[in-house]
Amino acid sequence: MAGSASTSGRSMPVRRLIQRLTGNLFSLMITLLGLLAFTFTLSHLSPVDPVLQLVGDHATASTYAQVRHQLGLDHSLPVQFWHYLQQLAQGHLGVSQSTGQPVVDDLLRTFPATFELATCALILGASCGIGLALVSVWHPKSWIDHIARVISLLGYSVPVFWIGLLGLLVFYAGLHWSAGPGQLDDLYVYTLEPKTGLVIIDSWLSGDRGMFINALQHLWLPVVILGLLSMASITRLLRAALLEENSKEYVTLARAKGASRWRIAWHHLLPNTRGTLITVVMLSYVSLLEGAVLTESVFAWPGLGRYLTNALFASDIPAILGATLVIGSCFIIINALTDALVWLTDPRTR
Repeated sequence: MAGSASTSGRSMPVRRLIQRLTGNLFSLMITLLGLLAFTFTLSHLSPVDPVLQLVGDHATASTYAQVRHQLGLDHSLPVQFWHYLQQLAQGHLGVSQSTGQPVVDDLLRTFPATFELATCALILGASCGIGLALVSVWHPKSWIDHIARVISLLGYSVPVFWIGLLGLLVFYAGLHWSAGPGQLDDLYVYTLEPKTGLVIIDSWLSGDRGMFINALQHLWLPVVILGLLSMASITRLLRAALLEENSKEYVTLARAKGASRWRIAWHHLLPNTRGTLITVVMLSYVSLLEGAVLTESVFAWPGLGRYLTNALFASDIPAILGATLVIGSCFIIINALTDALVWLTDPRTR
């Protein structure tokens, strides 16, 4: 009886976690469906005629009607959306009107570049943001604390495209510290064999040291700019949580017993703010994956953001919906993972 009760007690948290994740995933899937419906409707309100983009202004009426029928644009908007959902259920996202390639192939080609850029920016932003928040808490109202506040303010206030253009002007055109737009120079673009889709890893695996250094020279500036935005949000929110935790009595007691700052931070502050830390870092990652559009446009980075920008200008509905689906799916997966990690690592949430 005791063993049965113990087993039942251990299985309860797992069952509750599964139920929580199922409920969250269901609500997020409904949100994604609404996002697709809104994007689909908004795309059809564009004044650009996708049929004329394909056939040209001098096409005959019969040619125009035939292409319109092939694209399914002769049906009502709800019917078109239903046909799109049917294709989506079969794994087909349509053909891009801009590139002439299946949208799935375009997404598989462009998403790794965005993933590489966002992941490197998150590593930089989280490392600097957590360290800056800790130092700011150790020295409240000091010059370090003021610097943390200024960085947070600048990261939230200054437009990313302006920082990108300024960075190119200073570090590329002026100091020549950056290799400029793109992922690689033209010398290496056509010689790189894509294996993982991540230029840093592929250039390293190629064994060409010059190609690897060139990839780093192209990567560091957009990573620093996006990392600044990530660091601003992480520093601001984590600093507030650490200041609140640092004012509690158990921290004063640990300090009175002679515990060092690193011991207090590692064994008391960070464990008791890990829920906030996980949430802030993961949401920052979502914002980097979603918000790299302007950065990729400024740096001609061949990622998902630039692909979506070009699709919006061309009124390429299949490409727009495919990119929206990927971004929404990333949001769903990362939110569900964040909720699970917080629930598992912080007993107070249970």
